Amino acid sequence: MDVITSYIMGRREYRIAAMIVVLVLMVMVHQLLKFRRFYEQNGGPVLKGVKNIRIYTRKQIKQMTNNYRRVIGEGHFGKVYLGTLKDKKQVAIKKSIKVDNHMKKEFTDEVIIQSAMRHKNIVMLIGCCLELDVPTLVYEFVARGSLYDVLFKCRDKILVGTRLWIAAGSAEGLTYMHSAGESTIRHGDVKSANILLDEKFTPKVSDFGTSKLLARGKDEMTELVIGDMSYIDPVYMEQGIVTQKSDVYGFGVVLIELITRRPATYDAERSYVANFVEAFVEKRGRSFIDNDITSEADINLLEMVGGVAVDCLKPNPEERQDMKQVEHRLLEIVAQSEDYSQKRNFQGDLSPAPDDVAFLKA
Repeated sequence: MDVITSYIMGRREYRIAAMIVVLVLMVMVHQLLKFRRFYEQNGGPVLKGVKNIRIYTRKQIKQMTNNYRRVIGEGHFGKVYLGTLKDKKQVAIKKSIKVDNHMKKEFTDEVIIQSAMRHKNIVMLIGCCLELDVPTLVYEFVARGSLYDVLFKCRDKILVGTRLWIAAGSAEGLTYMHSAGESTIRHGDVKSANILLDEKFTPKVSDFGTSKLLARGKDEMTELVIGDMSYIDPVYMEQGIVTQKSDVYGFGVVLIELITRRPATYDAERSYVANFVEAFVEKRGRSFIDNDITSEADINLLEMVGGVAVDCLKPNPEERQDMKQVEHRLLEIVAQSEDYSQKRNFQGDLSPAPDDVAFLKA
C-alpha cells in the first residue's frame, strides 16, 4: 500500500512539475512574441539597416542602467537614466512613458534623421531599444547638464566669452539641423533646458525627438501646439503654423536669458519678451543686462547680442533672419570679444561639472 501511495504521489508531483515547466515555457514564448511584436511595431525591420545606430535588446538596456538604478532627468515625457557601455563610456537612456500609436511611423522617421545628425553642437543619438511598448533611446551623456541649470541653478559668475561661445555654438547646431539632409527640419521646442553643456561648456542642442520633418519649402499646420509657452512663437500658438522661424523665435528668448540671466516666463501680454524688445529699441537695453557684467566692453558685446535677439523675436516670421544669418552675426560678435582675441578658452570660472545633473528636461 505504501508503495502504491508513493507511486501515486510521485506521478502527481511529476505532473505538477511538468505543468510548471509547460507554464514557464508558455510565459517565455509569450514574452518573446511580445518583444518581437514591439520590435516590429517600432520599426525594427527598417531601423536595423540604418547606419550609425545600434539596436539594443531589452536585456542590454537593463544591464547598461544597472536595472534603471540612477535617474538623471525627469519630465512629462518620462525619465532619463545614466547608463554605461561595455567600453565604460557613459550614456543617457531616455525612457518615455507613452507614445500614441499613430506616432510609431514618425518615430521611425525621426530616428533615421537623428542617426544622420553628427555635429559637435548636437547631442548624438547612439542607439535605441525597440523591444518595449515605448521605444527607449540611447544618447551620448553630456556632463554639465542644461544651459538652464547653469544659468539659474548656480550663481557662479559666467564670463561674457562663455555666453558668446554658448550662443554661437547653439546657433551653429540649429543651423546644421535646419539645413542637413534632403528634408527641412525644425526643432520645435528650442529652450535653454534643451541646450546641454559638456565639460568645456560646448553647447549641444538636444531633445529634438519631437521635431517635425517638413516638405522642403512648405509649412506645416497643426491643431496641437507643443512646446514651452515661455519660448513658443506667437504665430505657432495662435495659428498652428510651424516653420523653422519658430525655432528662431525660441532661440531669441534663449539669447535674452544669456544676456539677462533671468529665466523666461510666460503671461498673456508676453511681457518678458515685450519689455526686453521695447528697452533695446529705445536704447535702454543696458538696464536688462546681468548685473554681474560690469566691463564696458562686455556690456557692448551683450548689447550687440541683444540686437540679434530683437531681430529673432519679430512678430512677423518673414522679417526674422534664418538661423544661418543669426549664426554669422553671433560669430562676428564672438570675434570682437577680448576672450577670443587672446585665444582664451571660453569656459568662464564656473565650478567643476557636478556628478548629478539632468541630461534632458521636459
